[in-house]
Amino acid sequence: MRKAEVSRSTAETKIEVALDLDGTGSYDMKTGVGFFDHMLDQLARHSLIDMVVRAEGDLHIDDHHTVEDTGIAIGQALAKALGDKRGIRRYGSCLLPMDDALVRAALDLSARPFLVWKVDLPTEKIGSFDCELVREFFQALATHGGITLHIEAIDGVNSHHIVEAAFKAVARALREAVEPDPRKGDAIPSTKGAL
Repeated sequence: MRKAEVSRSTAETKIEVALDLDGTGSYDMKTGVGFFDHMLDQLARHSLIDMVVRAEGDLHIDDHHTVEDTGIAIGQALAKALGDKRGIRRYGSCLLPMDDALVRAALDLSARPFLVWKVDLPTEKIGSFDCELVREFFQALATHGGITLHIEAIDGVNSHHIVEAAFKAVARALREAVEPDPRKGDAIPSTKGAL
């Protein structure tokens, strides 16, 4: 039962996330931020993690709280669904091309949150979406998911392509890391005996 539901409610946002690590990548995103929904669709589709996200936020101010708090809730749901992480591969990586963009993502479901972000975006906005919020989302995801996460844009001139490649690369790395390792049974993938 590698499923989880998380509800997070603050004075700024109300977020609900449901996910299934053993899904097919089905998704249903409604955050009120169109471009962000599109990126979350990519995260679910390419990780093969079924995901439903509902977010109501103070969008009359800006998108920041909604994007960050959604990252927090998805991270919490991932950690909850993974439990003690018995039998998973733990590590994942992906080098993902998308037209002009080439992005590398590598992660460890280590319970030691850390984000290395080496992504320069050529524009400040994609449509009405603030590009700086991409890093905020991944920082929240890594912190609350207990993920060591490295994301590096190796090439790219189009901000939309670079960001979408980042979401897809993280998704593919996450897919690899959460998969059961048939050679490990129910062992915890650490010499410490705990993650």
